Amino acid sequence: MPVSATKSLRVAVLADSDTRWKWGALTASRIAGGAAEPTGSGIRLDGYLLRGRATPTARQLREVGVHADSLREVTAVEFLRAMNDKSYDVLVLALVGGGVQAMLHGLRRVWADRAERPVVVTGYVGVVYEKLADGLLLRHGADLVLANSRQDADRFRAVYEGVGADASCVTEVALPFLGGTPYAGEPAPATEPDGRPYTVVFAAQPSVPVSRKDRTYLLDRLIRHARAFPDREVLLKLRSRPGEHTTHIEELPYQKLAQSRELPANFRLVYGHMGEVLDRTDLLVTISSTAALESLHRRIPTVVLTDLGVREMLGNHHFVGSGCLASWDQLDAGHRPEPEPEWVARQGVAADGTYDTAFDAARHRITRLLDRPGGLPPLNPYYTSETAPGYLPGILARHHLGPDGTPLPGAPAADKAPGPVRQIVRRAARGAYRHGVQRVAPVIRRMGEL
Repeated sequence: MPVSATKSLRVAVLADSDTRWKWGALTASRIAGGAAEPTGSGIRLDGYLLRGRATPTARQLREVGVHADSLREVTAVEFLRAMNDKSYDVLVLALVGGGVQAMLHGLRRVWADRAERPVVVTGYVGVVYEKLADGLLLRHGADLVLANSRQDADRFRAVYEGVGADASCVTEVALPFLGGTPYAGEPAPATEPDGRPYTVVFAAQPSVPVSRKDRTYLLDRLIRHARAFPDREVLLKLRSRPGEHTTHIEELPYQKLAQSRELPANFRLVYGHMGEVLDRTDLLVTISSTAALESLHRRIPTVVLTDLGVREMLGNHHFVGSGCLASWDQLDAGHRPEPEPEWVARQGVAADGTYDTAFDAARHRITRLLDRPGGLPPLNPYYTSETAPGYLPGILARHHLGPDGTPLPGAPAADKAPGPVRQIVRRAARGAYRHGVQRVAPVIRRMGEL
């Protein structure tokens, strides 16, 4: 039963990128109202965007397609002030691990004298293939640490129990943005009335692979596939436009690499909502994108490329045993993967029709916590000044917080929207940062390889 069956819940989401905003807002909707869209689902959703290098642009927010009752950009200190002034039932922290840890300590201080506080929820946007222990321990202290699959839930509990931390917070759910119409099979030929071109989609990732050589190779193979199959539509699905940042930094956007190539007529670069692109996809190809799980949920033929090896740094090692690993040579020769049912079942893909119940455990846990007599106990992160005295202070300082979660002197916390001059300076700073990431850093990297 949805948590909001008896009342309208007040929910806040703090996110630091477009993808985490999407995950946080949809997670709030799934665990509170049960619907796929927060608006009108029995909850009031207030969104807060943490100011930083990846703060989403208006275009990125529109592309995500998730709406909130209110949405504003804040610093960490401004957010803590808002949490002191406002009351919520549920707070979703959709941040990198260090951001979650800083907010947990700051909120512990803010709510120290309160009889009641919100249920605090956090988790991961997609596949967890690196920094498992580090990321998990930075998230410890939230009331619910969401695991997107049975496999992740088992791994998360093992890490917490292995360091002597409370593992009861780990709650198995699924990715909140799965859904869409199941794949109906290959389309009729485009020459027929209801026909359309067979569509191959490559889901690009901002940070995988890193090198110009590898990204150029993937682009060239995709172009070669388009030329080899002129009756197909071949799409390069991009996450962001040049100059924008998402969860990960993209030094070499595919858009720029494509500018120096003659592209075939059936090859296009596309943006937009991943779900809408999957509506017309007949074959999804990627290195290790979470889009693979979205595709598998719909039973669309899905390939995780092995051309660059099966390596932890690429994230495609996560798909070992999936039945989806293949190379471009195999695809060009007509190979179509068959996913392994047992592997798929452990990944939270819920292609068997159980997706509607995937969030029941989280809903029931939140209901129990909200109904707890006397309110909730103080937040209790694993990292403290006693357990991590050489690590925690630096994490907190990056968000202008002292070792006890108190704002440091001079911490940015404006009481009103920035004026025109401040906005210009901020835009210039972000532009300089993007220039350094996308222009200067690649040059230095290439010089280091000489």
